[in-house]
Amino acid sequence: MLKSFEEFLYEVVSWMVFYPITLWRTIRHPGAMMRYADVELSDDASEQYTDTLSPPLFLVITLFLAHGLELSFSRMEAPWIRPSLLASDSNLILFRAIAYSVFPLLMAVKILRKRGTPIDRSSLRPPFYSQCYVAAPFALGISVASLLVRIGQDMTQLAGFAALAVVTVWYATIETRWFRADLKISTLRAFTMVIATILQGAVIVVMCAIPIVLGTAPGSA
Repeated sequence: MLKSFEEFLYEVVSWMVFYPITLWRTIRHPGAMMRYADVELSDDASEQYTDTLSPPLFLVITLFLAHGLELSFSRMEAPWIRPSLLASDSNLILFRAIAYSVFPLLMAVKILRKRGTPIDRSSLRPPFYSQCYVAAPFALGISVASLLVRIGQDMTQLAGFAALAVVTVWYATIETRWFRADLKISTLRAFTMVIATILQGAVIVVMCAIPIVLGTAPGSA
């Protein structure tokens, strides 16, 4: 038990080193990190992602940090969150993890379909892992932008909308380049596919959120 605890403790504290490294590399060289994710999956499990965080873990930790940022600003949740089941911290984090995973999942499925590759657990994993790397900064940017908007001051709202535009353009640009190179298609076609996929993901997230938001938080009745 002590040995297992030592390994767990080391793994957790090592995130303090490897998270900023992974975040910096993803923001600076997103395409290279997406290719890196594909290559690492071909290694043995013990040799995978030895100098970075694995893509899904990177995304989850990013969402925890975004939630912690909200808590540091006196729990500035959106008004529609407070009376719903999402008022619970655990429920909100779980929902965000699933919601932001929808985008890399849809991107990965789109790529496999355009390649004509049968979709199964083995074929879906590499493109999904690649997509998780760029989804993490996208999720962090959206969270920061929404927090700035909810502060309510004119300058912070303007900064929030500007941040939202920047992170969305960044995400769409990276995905367009990736689709163009991976599928060997034109920039216009790649851009159209990316925008359509982002909108599709947004619709799915909203449709999933509606019944949750309309639900009543335990003890609120």
